[in-house]
Amino acid sequence: MMTGISRGWTRVLAPFVALILVFQLAGCGDNEADQRKAFIDFLQNTVMRSGEHLPNLSEDQKKNFGHYVNDYAIIYGFSQQINRAVDSGMKPVVDALSTIRTPQDYLTQRDVLRQASGSLGVLTQQIQAAKTQADGSKAGLKQPDDLKTVYNNVYNNVVTQPASALITTLPALQTLSQDAVQAGDFLQQQGAQVTFNGPQVQFPTQQQATQYNVLMNNLSANVPALSQAQRALQGEFR
Repeated sequence: MMTGISRGWTRVLAPFVALILVFQLAGCGDNEADQRKAFIDFLQNTVMRSGEHLPNLSEDQKKNFGHYVNDYAIIYGFSQQINRAVDSGMKPVVDALSTIRTPQDYLTQRDVLRQASGSLGVLTQQIQAAKTQADGSKAGLKQPDDLKTVYNNVYNNVVTQPASALITTLPALQTLSQDAVQAGDFLQQQGAQVTFNGPQVQFPTQQQATQYNVLMNNLSANVPALSQAQRALQGEFR
């Protein structure tokens, strides 16, 4: 008699347990879909409008995005690294070059530029390393197609385009800063022989004037790099 009751309960409970499992699985699926939807909305309506400074996630956002917090960490981490590197490595060079308005300014800025321009080579390496790290992390992501499309667009704007633009700009900016230092050194070497009059500079010999003009022509060839670097500091590469 006891054995029969036990079998009866087993037949009744089995479908009930299966039903619970179905509800649990459905709940997990819905939760992931909600997290994905919230993350996509965040990428489209917040990240893409944030400029160079991406927002840090609040505790509520972390909860709402679930494991997609890790996906955001890739682009956020890259952005933080690049902002710090650019502020410390490129900004001093841009600031010094931007203050040059007259020939005499090459004299006053040459020591600052000599010291600051050396960091540009290191900055290029930092950007390349950060880009490689971000690309590797992104390659390991497993994203549904709807998220992947949006995420790839954001990644291109936050990581790919800025990195490419900076890596292209930095060599020309370094050459420009070195040419500015060279112009300052040349003027320093002339001593009292050179006369400054606002935007004009005068030399006692044609040879000196020719040497100076060559330096100025070299500078002019890379002046666009300064404008590009200024745009990078303003976040306009994105």
